[in-house]
Amino acid sequence: MQIKTLLSLEVADKIVDQALQLGSVEAMHPLAVAVLDNGGHPVVVKRQDGAGIMRCDIAIGKAWGALGMGMPSKLIRDRLSDRPAFQSALAAVSSGRFVPVPGGVLINDGNNETIGAVGVSGDTSDKDEYCAIQAILAASYKPDPPLPSETWRESKL
Repeated sequence: MQIKTLLSLEVADKIVDQALQLGSVEAMHPLAVAVLDNGGHPVVVKRQDGAGIMRCDIAIGKAWGALGMGMPSKLIRDRLSDRPAFQSALAAVSSGRFVPVPGGVLINDGNNETIGAVGVSGDTSDKDEYCAIQAILAASYKPDPPLPSETWRESKL
């Protein structure tokens, strides 16, 4: 018996490779990129040479938090910025896998159903999010959020 997956390894690998390529083209710091299926399971995780040892975990946490809350990690940050107790509770119930900063982007199919999420970590959160969004678009899927911050290039560490 073969189990049908909504997000194939081939598509996930394409998304990761595209995000890493965008980071290189834009002269970003070394990135880690994770693609999770809609159950929160890693499909592909890659880290560029020179990326810090926590970057993969942060990328997974951004994607996992987006899936867990059903919204992009930037929206989680924005909605919870004045609710630190709730953020702490989410971190606790997720065993620390919840990273509420931009860079966790939902992957939606043609029916606008969420089939997974991308998490990117390594540069500023806005730059990470840019790479995730553009990589999802390059794979012919719909990212949520649909557009990066207008000022992503100006963001600084």
